Amino acid sequence: MRHNKKFNHLGRKTAHRKAMLSNMASSLIQHKRIATTLAKAKALQIYVEPLLTKSKEDTTHSRRTVFSYLQNKEMVTELFQNVAVKIANRPGGYTRILRTGFRLGDNAEMCIIELVDYNENMLKEKAAKKAVRTRRSTAAATKKVEETAAQEPVATPEASAE
Repeated sequence: MRHNKKFNHLGRKTAHRKAMLSNMASSLIQHKRIATTLAKAKALQIYVEPLLTKSKEDTTHSRRTVFSYLQNKEMVTELFQNVAVKIANRPGGYTRILRTGFRLGDNAEMCIIELVDYNENMLKEKAAKKAVRTRRSTAAATKKVEETAAQEPVATPEASAE
């Protein structure tokens, strides 16, 4: 039975797993997007999202807490100065996993994990989608045309002569 086993151990001892996730989180913060296996990306997502939430509040305590996970001063500075500004109004879901296929050697499922607010291509599509119009039935359209015609005064030739 697997009671109380909530996270993927990734086939590694605790120290190796923590070091690997710390390095991957630092790389994600630095490059905004990294390619890895799906299992590692899911484990990284669980690891890094609380750190991103903590970075919204720039206090000494939150900086020290994040540093205890990342162990990299430059990445802590990058996180609190640049990334936290972009994700400030987002309530959660800071990362996105995009599956890319299978690795040639061992057929492991590969993916790209990225910070959501740094993908300009998807941000453009989101802005373009807001201008979607809905279709109306023809009965509603003719009724609306009749109502507008009844409200507008009709210009007669006598009125235009005056």
